[in-house]
Amino acid sequence: MPCAARGVLRHFTTALPLLVLVGCAAGGGGGATHTYYVAAEIVDWDYAPSGANRITGAPFTPLDSFVVAPQAEFIGRVYRKAIYREYTDSTFTTQKPRAPEWEHLGILGPLLRGTVGDTIRVVFRNKADRAYSMHPHGVFYNKDSEGAPYNDGSGAGDKHDDGVPPGETHLYTWPIPERAGPAHGERSSVVWMYHSHTHEEQDVNAGLIGPMIVTAAGKARADGTPADVDREFVVAFLESDENVSWYLEHNITTYAKQPAKVPRMVPFSDFHYLANLRESLNGFSFGHLDGLTMRRGERVRWYVFANSNFEMHAPHWHGQTVVANHMRTDVLSLTTMEMVTADMVPDNPGTWLFHCHVAPHQLAGMLATFKVE
Repeated sequence: MPCAARGVLRHFTTALPLLVLVGCAAGGGGGATHTYYVAAEIVDWDYAPSGANRITGAPFTPLDSFVVAPQAEFIGRVYRKAIYREYTDSTFTTQKPRAPEWEHLGILGPLLRGTVGDTIRVVFRNKADRAYSMHPHGVFYNKDSEGAPYNDGSGAGDKHDDGVPPGETHLYTWPIPERAGPAHGERSSVVWMYHSHTHEEQDVNAGLIGPMIVTAAGKARADGTPADVDREFVVAFLESDENVSWYLEHNITTYAKQPAKVPRMVPFSDFHYLANLRESLNGFSFGHLDGLTMRRGERVRWYVFANSNFEMHAPHWHGQTVVANHMRTDVLSLTTMEMVTADMVPDNPGTWLFHCHVAPHQLAGMLATFKVE
């Protein structure tokens, strides 16, 4: 019986749940289980920590200042957020440091990784102030590991994952079947994402989103990285609508100089709304995303994706080309929640611009640089 079929039958018999866990625990292929300890927690996030425009190398212009400096009616560049962070064990007392090659993830949650046939197991602790969840894309999950509340006919025992209350813990189990790995003709690895889906619009715009990489069976090193790649980068083109974040009121009263003058319910076309529509790469704007460094001739794999607002992006690499979707290019297209894998063999040393080619997104700071040594 296939793993998916057993996942359905578990709701109709008391004899099958243990069989489901045994049969599906390794994606149906007897692979490894990768356990992560992930918490949702509150931070105050700075989109441009230096306070200067690192793309131009000059101070911000008056036009830029409404998105980077707190003013009477504008919040500035620091916002309260809810984000995912990884811990070393189930006590959730010691945050796990990121390896230097993954510091560029910025505001994104920890990288989750597995090979087809493996299982990703996430022990999730909600250290934030409201119910949050973890919903994965691509991988297999039963109803107790979906992380999304809706009228699906599941019982009370399968609802805790939909919105884990503050202070509580839930175990998410995500086997990695063949259909979660690269398709025929694709590269050796693909990118998926996970995010909170309890109240998706508010949760994701608050910051709860992260990456997951799946490598094809037989094509991974011992550490899970694809064997045919020298360096990997994950970059999320994040349009964070702070107007719908759970923490808008806190941000207004904490960071705006005259909170009483800040209008709350304003239309999309209003300047106050646009000031809170933050365009970033991994949570950093105007060149503040660091760590995109590689060497000439390396096999570099880029994983790019967008989040869940009404948007589109056009990632553009200066000075190099990539191969994606069986095509050589230097500009990709990303629609809402789209995930794309692109390979690069850099041949032109120097510091190069990497940005969204949608003009308003550039103006609002969706730019970074990468370096080829």
